[in-house]
Amino acid sequence: MRLLLAALLLWTPQQRPPQPPLPADVEVVRDVEYGTGGGRPLRMHLVRPKSPPPGPMPVVVYIHGGAWRAGSREGGVRPLARLAQRGYFGASIEYRLSQEARFPAQIEDCKAAVRFLRAKAGDYSIHPDRIAVWGPSAGGHLAALLGTSGGVKELEGTGGNPDVSSRVQAVIDWFGPTDFLKMGKNRMDHDSADSPESLLVGGPIQENREKAARANPVTYVTADDPPFLIMHGDKDDLVPPGQSELLAEALKKAGVEATLHVVAGAGHGFGGRELDAKVDAFLDRHLKPAK
Repeated sequence: MRLLLAALLLWTPQQRPPQPPLPADVEVVRDVEYGTGGGRPLRMHLVRPKSPPPGPMPVVVYIHGGAWRAGSREGGVRPLARLAQRGYFGASIEYRLSQEARFPAQIEDCKAAVRFLRAKAGDYSIHPDRIAVWGPSAGGHLAALLGTSGGVKELEGTGGNPDVSSRVQAVIDWFGPTDFLKMGKNRMDHDSADSPESLLVGGPIQENREKAARANPVTYVTADDPPFLIMHGDKDDLVPPGQSELLAEALKKAGVEATLHVVAGAGHGFGGRELDAKVDAFLDRHLKPAK
């Protein structure tokens, strides 16, 4: 239990001072039900420009971090608000945490969210074939897995809109874990029975290697995967930078466009205008039509 409490403190963003109001030209529609998981409703916050651009908007789905045991859909509102000012439609989603349901519940919920948005494209004036996913830490893991497991039926779940594709067209993975079996011992012992990874799969990861492989985005890499932008701090002593290197290497080997940007001096978390600009350029290149 002591390790678990330490893990949550490390993996969950620390409480921040009060934030300034959201931009006046952005609106947030909270608690939209997008599907079901484990017999209960699942919800997302929609973040969109008050004055939408002409034509269907590209979409960015934000998946929060928090060791798969903490965090909420509130976490994506502010990063998505910046993108809404640039003409994007944002959705910050919840998913079942590991104390409620073991893997693959989390990726099933993420896929249900994408299917919902694609099914409702006409209602929301969004483009069904220009959907990106973005997440930090545990959310980065789920974003990467969503990107590589398009069409993998055993991870689709039964959350709603079963006849709609859950594929995405671009992935932004910020310092997400990939191969749980190679996390090692840094600020925590990831092999411990109460590590976030072990709690996610339902047992010590080294004793549950098949379950760990099932949760590994690299397991599902194929040549038709979408482009990836992967960012990782070189001083991250919680999720080793090598985790992102494994993913980038596997994607490139399969012929998938993958950019790994190492953030010098950064630990488990970062931000700033320079990185925002890289995110914007990546999304614009892959989701906005050529002019």
